[in-house]
Amino acid sequence: MKQFLVALNVLLVLAILGLAFFWKPVQDEMPMPGTQAARMVADVHLAALPVGGDFTLAGPRGAVSLHDFAGKLVLLQFGYTYCPDICPTSLTLLAQALGSLTPAEQARVQPIFVSVDPERDTVARLVEYTEFFHPNILGLTGPAVQLAEIAGRYGAVFARLENASAGGYVIDHTALTYFVTPDGRLVASLPHATPAEQLVAEIRKYLSSN
Repeated sequence: MKQFLVALNVLLVLAILGLAFFWKPVQDEMPMPGTQAARMVADVHLAALPVGGDFTLAGPRGAVSLHDFAGKLVLLQFGYTYCPDICPTSLTLLAQALGSLTPAEQARVQPIFVSVDPERDTVARLVEYTEFFHPNILGLTGPAVQLAEIAGRYGAVFARLENASAGGYVIDHTALTYFVTPDGRLVASLPHATPAEQLVAEIRKYLSSN
């Protein structure tokens, strides 16, 4: 019996040592591409990289350039009208912020929504979509190659992902709000779901410095 107990104790010790050697805790997984969490990771990583710059895209009345809004603070977002959750949230918060500004302040601010889905987002559709949130939001779009070049200068990324939805695909994209000063300089970017109150504070900060 004594020998049996000794052998049992040896086996238990070996089992514990084996468990300690082979078992490794499961690390938190990185978010899968195409999820909101993945977009937030991309936002944090890209926020310090963009350099911005002028661009020209198609708008409701023809070609629209960033320099057309010299003297105004431009609030720039990239997205698309078929976006299921990210864009509606961003635009709703932006609209709330705009609604909190005085008429004089609103006159000095130009919000721009650049669609990265030119295949489905016509200029007419963008007008209908942006006006639903706020009449001052200007929707722009252009050829895919041009959009990629512009987005790259602003540190934004987007990628088409095929799926079984009615539209056939979704577009994974960076969800920042970029601040471009009245003299055309990109000076800040705020992450997705920044509260309207914080947006207002940032808007007024840059308006007061120009």
